Amino acid sequence: MRVRRRLWSFWIVALLGVLATATGSRAQQQSENQPAPQTKKEQAPSPTNRLTIEVAGGESNKPIENASVYVKTIEQHLMKDKKFEVNVKTNQNGVAHVPDAPLGKVKIQVVAEGWKPFGQWFDITDPRQVIKIHLERPPKWY
Repeated sequence: MRVRRRLWSFWIVALLGVLATATGSRAQQQSENQPAPQTKKEQAPSPTNRLTIEVAGGESNKPIENASVYVKTIEQHLMKDKKFEVNVKTNQNGVAHVPDAPLGKVKIQVVAEGWKPFGQWFDITDPRQVIKIHLERPPKWY
């Protein structure tokens, strides 16, 4: 009795395997007959809000490379406040881009080696706003 059950289960599993390979090959043949759809280069959608921060310093107003730019904001709610924090670095031209930056009151802090730290609240009204920040050298300690 047990031998019959095992034999039947073997035949059922074998039959299912044959059916699976047959349907897979049929789907493959159908996809080969149809022309491949033309693929366009998919471009990532540009962020709607992109805050640009330009950091320069000194008397010559030269761009400051590799400065850490922190952007923070807090949306006041009754139950729980919503925070937005991001840290970006400036490029060789002293420019840092913050994608999807929130509109409203934003605190921007800039820290660069050899320069005085900077921190100030700004009101962001334009989705593509550019903020220029000027850093100064720290005083000499003797």
